[in-house]
Amino acid sequence: MKPVALVTGAAGLIGGYLVRTAPRWVPDWDVRGVTRDEVDLTDHGQVERLWNRHRPDLVIHCAALSRTGLCEQEPERARQINVEATRSLADLAKDVPFIFLSTDQVFDGAKGQYVETDAVRPLNVYGKTKAEAEQVVLANPAHAVVRIALTAGTSPTRDRSFVEDMVRTAAKGTMMTLFTDEFRCPLPAGALVRALWEIGLQGRPGLYHLGGRERLSRWEIGELLAARFPELRSSIRPGSVADYQGPPRPPDLSMCSDTIQALLSFRLPGFRQWLTEKPSNGGDPWDDPSAVAR
Repeated sequence: MKPVALVTGAAGLIGGYLVRTAPRWVPDWDVRGVTRDEVDLTDHGQVERLWNRHRPDLVIHCAALSRTGLCEQEPERARQINVEATRSLADLAKDVPFIFLSTDQVFDGAKGQYVETDAVRPLNVYGKTKAEAEQVVLANPAHAVVRIALTAGTSPTRDRSFVEDMVRTAAKGTMMTLFTDEFRCPLPAGALVRALWEIGLQGRPGLYHLGGRERLSRWEIGELLAARFPELRSSIRPGSVADYQGPPRPPDLSMCSDTIQALLSFRLPGFRQWLTEKPSNGGDPWDDPSAVAR
């Protein structure tokens, strides 16, 4: 029988890619995706039954409440999903490799180019719950935490990636202000999930940063996307985070991914390179498995 990999959050952006790309990257594994509709991960009894049903040899835990605004509105729900559900799964997976997806938002954005040894200082509820969950996971020296950057891709529900959000907002005729002084290291979902599969198969515990090679402002990201999605051109304008009226925004969440890069069989792409290459399958570049291998 094939070893079993359990992927939570299979209806989300990254979980969906992990399940969809499994035949290409892990053909010798039985990959079983789990969605919120199937199992309430905040119900410990349901989680135990899920575990006993699948008895996985590897867990990649993607499920989360990741909308920052929603986390601010419902902090207790965010903690139940992001921390306590993670605790239940990590406890059950104490003897198998377990990969927990965290976020660059565990940092305050004051310096940028963060490395794994930098102290966390989250500014929002989402980042705080993820930082707490990281400590739960890393209490087991056999488990891994991967902090991921802004991810581009096409989700099963077409509403989970920042690109999908931007295209949908533009379709409504709403103007978007993209900050010239807020920085991230965006990464296509295809490259991100290939890296997760490689780390999972290697059984590499520890803490890793996983983002693209380029540090780009929100405005630069928008300009690059507008070249591929012309409908965005009339819906984006530059602005400054200094003029933003709302909850604190980390200005520079760029991360250094050298640690994980040293373990991978391929080079993590830069977002600009990825978008300017013509995908061999004629579709979006982040959904082109052959591009990931280049």
